[in-house]
Amino acid sequence: MSRRKQIYEGKAKILYEGPEPGTLVQYFKDDATAFNNQKKGTITGKGVINNRISEYIMTLLNEIGVPTHFVRRLNMREQLIKEVEIIPLEVVVRNVAAGSISTRLGIPEGTQLPRSIVEFFYKADELNDPMVTEEHITAFGWASPQDIDDVMALALRINDFLIGLFLGVGIRLVDFKVEFGRLWQNDEMRIILADEISPDNCRLWDIRTNEKLDKDRFRRDLGGSEEAYQEVARRLGILPEGGPRDMKGPR
Repeated sequence: MSRRKQIYEGKAKILYEGPEPGTLVQYFKDDATAFNNQKKGTITGKGVINNRISEYIMTLLNEIGVPTHFVRRLNMREQLIKEVEIIPLEVVVRNVAAGSISTRLGIPEGTQLPRSIVEFFYKADELNDPMVTEEHITAFGWASPQDIDDVMALALRINDFLIGLFLGVGIRLVDFKVEFGRLWQNDEMRIILADEISPDNCRLWDIRTNEKLDKDRFRRDLGGSEEAYQEVARRLGILPEGGPRDMKGPR
């Protein structure tokens, strides 16, 4: 498709003006970052893989009644999405201790948590995305109490779905990060899932070996990042054995 006006560029994606009012085109880059952009690199083909994985998962979520911004995939790296007002929060759902919760609380990585835990982080790279409470969120007007309730309910529903989806292909969902936005239609507003769901924002471990199949391979210099992303797509049935070409979309 012809290139349109660029609206925003983030660390992993670029947003362009959409073909219709209320839409955007989301382009997936191969750029990889970690530690709030302190570490930078490239994972060849990551944008193509993440576009397909996110398309697949968002389509399934839409089918079970979880509202998302996804409309349709346009090509190997781009998808059409609904334009939303992003809530400036990163919502992290944790099932197994890993990453910052292990560092903050001294819980050994790999420890099964007694229940799924939802954490909020304020989206501000210059502040290193600080963890915040519901008190902060409501006091500074980032979201209302009703917004928080909606976000929590959607995040936990997404978690339940993803746990089952990945378990079915031999992967443990350790944790994931999502973002939500406000979709305005006439005078009505509803909270919907935005951004993406992919190995960029999920911790995914092989159920038998605990091998990491996500961006931690890049963060921790483990190598094999490209192969890990492809393995997730292959297990989900959207990447043939031959490689990343001619990948089919969700049924």
